[in-house]
Amino acid sequence: MESELIEGCQNRDRQSQSKLYSLLAPKMLVVCLRYTKSREEAEEVLQKGFLIVFQKISLFRFEGSLEGWVRKIMVNCALQEVRAKSPMQYQTLQTLPDIEDKEYILPEISAKELIALIQKLPPMYRAVFNLYVFEGMKHKEIASLLNISEGTSKSNLSDAKKILQKTVMRQNKV
Repeated sequence: MESELIEGCQNRDRQSQSKLYSLLAPKMLVVCLRYTKSREEAEEVLQKGFLIVFQKISLFRFEGSLEGWVRKIMVNCALQEVRAKSPMQYQTLQTLPDIEDKEYILPEISAKELIALIQKLPPMYRAVFNLYVFEGMKHKEIASLLNISEGTSKSNLSDAKKILQKTVMRQNKV
């Protein structure tokens, strides 16, 4: 079934493209939401991503999952948006007071709440956090992809976690 759908998309069959979009768009929108600061930006990245999917689907070699292949395209589109942002945006970071090194038991939050918190992170922190936590990349890969040092990647991840932890603690008065 999936191979027929892919072949239809490779033949530029509109019905197959529509089915593929309907099948994967909801999951890919969640991916895009994690990298952007608003639903509108996420939807824009999603549309750009699917344009690339349909343009490049002939390159899909059936060697992994289609969903994983599409996800990688969406992440790359989102990262292009991050890179396109002014470098000044990366430097307007809030100063964080030190958080004690002890472990906190954080209250459970919904996926929607987590995405909203991630969207509030500065663009580079958001990108590093998502690539590390959700995409499972190592700092060396992230550094290469974002054209930053490995140390900067580690620092951005640490700061992103601190911001998220502080925000959740403040919201829930832990």
